[in-house]
Amino acid sequence: MSVERILLTNDDGIDAVGLRAVYDALAVDYEVVAVGPTDDRSSVGRAISADVEVTEHELGYAVDGTPVDCVVVGLDELVPDADLVVAGCNEGANLGAYVLGRSGTVSAVVEGAFFGVPGVAVSMYVPGDEDWWKRDLRPAEFGHATRAVRYLVDEAPAAGVFERADYLNVNAPTADAVEGDGGADAVEAANPDPVPMRVTTPSEWYGMEATADGNGGVAISDPIWGRMTSANVPDPVGTDRRAIVDGEVSVSPLSVPHAAEPEAGLDEVASRYGAGE
Repeated sequence: MSVERILLTNDDGIDAVGLRAVYDALAVDYEVVAVGPTDDRSSVGRAISADVEVTEHELGYAVDGTPVDCVVVGLDELVPDADLVVAGCNEGANLGAYVLGRSGTVSAVVEGAFFGVPGVAVSMYVPGDEDWWKRDLRPAEFGHATRAVRYLVDEAPAAGVFERADYLNVNAPTADAVEGDGGADAVEAANPDPVPMRVTTPSEWYGMEATADGNGGVAISDPIWGRMTSANVPDPVGTDRRAIVDGEVSVSPLSVPHAAEPEAGLDEVASRYGAGE
């Protein structure tokens, strides 16, 4: 396959710094049309709306809806000739098998795969304490992510990757930002020396916790964020989380979910349904 036109979306909102960084990186050689949510719709998974409002935006279109809304509206109405869906760059990593279904970033490319359009979901790991998500990120800090997604868009289609995988889930480390006036220093920071790229599988570790406060409330937390160091992350080499903790770009080639399992042993159970009740 060849790629000429790209539908770009995200779940952080069409005006997010990460989306603009990816747009600028891809628009050099591709026709990129952004179809993104009007505001932050993080962690909504494959939620979909009955109807949405669409307005023009300098990068394409803003949709008052979810990332999946953006892809459905984009591929079936606004950008029906898109060759590829790119989602991101998300401000925060999307790592582990249990995260894939809840991530709006990943869900966008999953929806595209059902349309028969392959995709690349790209996210950036932001290290720090529990308030890392409050940081004001600079475009240059997405340098590893934009370099990786640009490389994969350039190389993966011709290599036949999308003949065997429906989408790629990419996670990149944060690049060091260089102080500057938006000139040469900014260009240098946005194009950092590449870090290793590793082909991975999503981590199977799961440890979500729910803690009652005794007053009817329950706090839900993911303790993995307190273990995101090379010394204590509970994942072996070859998984997405281990790669990102080791400072590598993680690329997981994946297919759309819900594959049938004909050998699950259910045939006999189903054949007895209604008999002898």
